[in-house]
Amino acid sequence: MTAPLRIGIVAGEGSGDILGANLIAALKKFHPDLVVEGIGGPLMIAEGCRSFFPMERLSVMGIIEPLKRLPELLHIRRSIKQYFANHPPDVFIGIDSPDFDLNIEKFLLARGIKTVHYVSPSVWAWRQGRIHKIKLAVDHMLTLLPFEQAIYQQHNIPVTFVGHPLADEFPLECNTAAYRYALGLKQEGTYVALLPGSRETEVNLLAPVLFKAAQQCAVMKPQLHFLIPAANAARKQQLLRTLEAMSDFPATAYTVYDGRSHEVMGASDFVVLASGTATLEALLLKKPMIVVYKLGALTWEIASRMVKLSSVSLPNLLAQKKLVPELIQHDATAEQISRKLLGMLGDKHKQESLQAEFTAIHQQLRCNAGERAARAVLSVISERGAT
Repeated sequence: MTAPLRIGIVAGEGSGDILGANLIAALKKFHPDLVVEGIGGPLMIAEGCRSFFPMERLSVMGIIEPLKRLPELLHIRRSIKQYFANHPPDVFIGIDSPDFDLNIEKFLLARGIKTVHYVSPSVWAWRQGRIHKIKLAVDHMLTLLPFEQAIYQQHNIPVTFVGHPLADEFPLECNTAAYRYALGLKQEGTYVALLPGSRETEVNLLAPVLFKAAQQCAVMKPQLHFLIPAANAARKQQLLRTLEAMSDFPATAYTVYDGRSHEVMGASDFVVLASGTATLEALLLKKPMIVVYKLGALTWEIASRMVKLSSVSLPNLLAQKKLVPELIQHDATAEQISRKLLGMLGDKHKQESLQAEFTAIHQQLRCNAGERAARAVLSVISERGAT
C-alpha cells in the first residue's frame, strides 16, 4: 500500500481559510485519504486540516502592528519550519500572508521540499523587489487575479491563474428577495450594509466613521435601514459599544447580526465596507459599493510612501479602472461617505452600469478555482517524482 498524500499548509486569515478549505476539498477528490497539517481556520479544520496553532494568532495587519506580536509570530514560524523539516510533506502550500509564509517556503525549498504559494503578494503595488525573494522560495505560484500571471511569467516563475472560488460559489444573478426573506426583512425597504472590517484595529478606526455617515444619511432619508454584520462575538461587542455611544443614531435605524455578512450584503441595495475580500463578495453579489479604509497613523505614513497604486479595492483592480468610489485614510470621513452614498442612491443609470461591469468580471473569475489549484499542486508533486 502506498502512503497517503501529505500536504503542509499555512493560512493566516479568514480569506485564506476559504481558499484553503476549497483547495483541500478539491484535492480530496483525487486523494480521499489526504493528510493535511499546518495552520488553518474553522473551514480548513472542517475539511480535515490538523491545525497546530489557532489561525487567529497570525491575523495581524499593517506594518507597525505585527511588531507588537513579533516574539509569538517568530515562535510559531520556527515551530512550523522545524516540524516540516522533520516530517517532510509531499508539498508545502503557503496561502497569502507572504511575510510569514515565504520565509517558511524558502526554508523548506532549500531542504528539497516542494513549495506552492497561493495568492500572489501585491508585487504590482509595492515592494516590487519581492519578486526575487519569491523566485527563491516557491516552485509554483497560484494567482487569483488574471493580470498577475504575466508578472510571474516575465520572471520565469511557474504560475497558474486559477480564478477565485467565491466566483464559482456565487450565482451570476443575485436573488435579493431571497436574502431579505432569509433575514426576515421587508421586501420593499431600502437597505445599506455597513462592514467596518473583521479585525479589532479595523473596527476601531472605521466603525465610528461608518456609523456617523449612516446617522447623517438617516437624517436626510429616514426610510433607510442599515444592516451591520459582526465578524465574531468580540467584534459584535465592539460594534455595540460604538453604537451605544452614538445617542443621535437611533437603534430603530439599524440591525446588528451575528455573522451572516454574505446574506446582509445580498439583501442590501448598497454596501459601504472596508477594503479587502469582502469587496469581491459585494462585486459578485452585484452591489453598488463605497470602499473605505484607514490605517494607524504611523503605518499610513510608511505605507503611503511605498504603495504605487491609483486604486486599492479589488473591483477597481480587476476592472483596471475606477468602478467604485474609494475613500482612503484622510478621505474616509463621515461627510464624504454620506455624500457619496446619497448620490449613489438616486443614480439608477450608474447602478445598472455597475451590475453589467460586475457580471463581466464575475464570469472572468469563474474558473472552477479549487480544481484548477488542486491540479496545479498535484502537477508540482508529480514533477518532484520525475526528477
